[in-house]
Amino acid sequence: MSLQKLSSQACFEQIKTFPLWLYDEAAGTMTREFIFRDFVQAFDFMTQIARLAEHHHHHPNWLNVYHKVTVTWTTHDVLGLSDNDFLMAKICDDTFNQFKVSK
Repeated sequence: MSLQKLSSQACFEQIKTFPLWLYDEAAGTMTREFIFRDFVQAFDFMTQIARLAEHHHHHPNWLNVYHKVTVTWTTHDVLGLSDNDFLMAKICDDTFNQFKVSK
């Protein structure tokens, strides 16, 4: 994966394939809120993402409040988004899709 900062145009194009993620051009971030059945399920998701993030040497900014996990990706080394952020967003989406979240 590249550690080059993506242009705003490239980010706008790539974010189209991530409709549940919000792109903040000014901050150079992409964010999504994941909602789970309960706190334990949310924490399990965070644990899985933590392991995958460590494997990819790319770590999220995130917030957990009870059954909600908000994940923000950015590449601090380039002060914006890189291909790594989109890879990790896909990993988050794929991991979330493995959970049964209906109440």
